[in-house]
Amino acid sequence: MAVVSVQNTKGENVSQVELADSIFNVEVKPDVVHEVVKMQLQSKRAGTVSVKGRSDIRGSQRKLFRQKGTGRARRGNIKSPLLRGGGVVFGPSPKDYCFSVNKKKKKLALKMALSSKLQGNQLIVLNSIDLDDHKTKNMVAVFKNIDVQKTLIIIDEENTNLILSVRNLPGVKVLKSEGLNVYDILKYHNLILLEKAISRIEGRF
Repeated sequence: MAVVSVQNTKGENVSQVELADSIFNVEVKPDVVHEVVKMQLQSKRAGTVSVKGRSDIRGSQRKLFRQKGTGRARRGNIKSPLLRGGGVVFGPSPKDYCFSVNKKKKKLALKMALSSKLQGNQLIVLNSIDLDDHKTKNMVAVFKNIDVQKTLIIIDEENTNLILSVRNLPGVKVLKSEGLNVYDILKYHNLILLEKAISRIEGRF
């Protein structure tokens, strides 16, 4: 099992914690991770783009003028795509971009994402983050002490002061352990885990 130092908010090592090899030391396969990230991003697409076709336009079905003798084009009704305000030919319609990935592959990709952070020395374990208030400068000082900037923080329970203190900081996000996902782990350069959140993460597997 990998042994990682546990730091406090001052950047001092206070203890050590063991991380399960079955979760934090897995061979990273880019194709598996890519598929799960793509699945997450596709599920966020609204797919609501839409235009009106000929049958959706409100108007008369009457032929505009007689077929022959006018010297003009052979018009049909006012809904013709060739006329201003007419329907659109082969236009986009609402679409669902989602596709499914089996649970086994999702769990494997999450393990790979966590392993990549540990292998890249981008995983930091803190014993706790206890703030007296929700001032942003308090978290700026913490990040300076542990030397991180763009980071994802995983907490074990609701921490209002922490959430409010980082909401104005660019490139910082707080998630509960239940919401941990592959895309957010890879999006942020560093991953900060609270010591109590580790057992909850391991419990998911």
